[in-house]
Amino acid sequence: MKRSVILLYGVVSYLLFFVTFLYSIGFVGNLWVPRSIDSEPTVALGTALLVNLGLLTMFAVQHSGMARPAFKRWLTRYIPAAAERSTYVLFSTIAMAALMYYWAPMGGVIWAVQSDWATFTLNALYLGSWALLLYATFLINHFDLFGLRQVWLSFRKQENHELKFVTPTLYRIVRHPIYVGWLGIFWFTPVMTVTHVLLALGVTGYILVGIKLEERDLEQAHPEYAQYKRKVPALIPAFGRRLEPTPESSAA
Repeated sequence: MKRSVILLYGVVSYLLFFVTFLYSIGFVGNLWVPRSIDSEPTVALGTALLVNLGLLTMFAVQHSGMARPAFKRWLTRYIPAAAERSTYVLFSTIAMAALMYYWAPMGGVIWAVQSDWATFTLNALYLGSWALLLYATFLINHFDLFGLRQVWLSFRKQENHELKFVTPTLYRIVRHPIYVGWLGIFWFTPVMTVTHVLLALGVTGYILVGIKLEERDLEQAHPEYAQYKRKVPALIPAFGRRLEPTPESSAA
């Protein structure tokens, strides 16, 4: 595959991701988009439940399975290594778009805040969680995480050195600020419906399992991660036990 084609593939994959990312802000938050998580139900409750559970399973299997080292080794037998991360991003985008497109609203209100200030606060925390997620990706190299760095280095005929494991700012008080952002995205809402709580519970379960799988891989790739894991909590920030940066520390 030509280097220019790999670069174009990476850029297009990223742009598709970013458009889907922006739409998902409106979809989950019931903001701005024509069809969201809490649109009017159109199918029977049992059918909607089965469809949504299937979509969550599909997303979890794709998102976690393609991230495993064994799958990456298999995939790069058929595509250039420089395109592997962009392929992951592309398929993750397709899975997220399919989840939003086929998601079946179920109705049913679990809680609904009444005051304007509470609504404003929860919406602000919701949007702030998206900002936290995006900010955390830039702390550890946003462009590597989404495949742009790899395709650019390939285009420039430069070797892709594995990034060191570093612990910048947020990563010194919590191991997974990106997942903290995801949890806030799905739980901070002024109106919690049955549909919404199903998605929130599904994503929370995926995150808890995903952390186990991801950290197993990180400990194998970075021997220093075991010590980092002992000192820094996974999801609840510990400001009083902030990890001090060292020249040897590394990031994920």
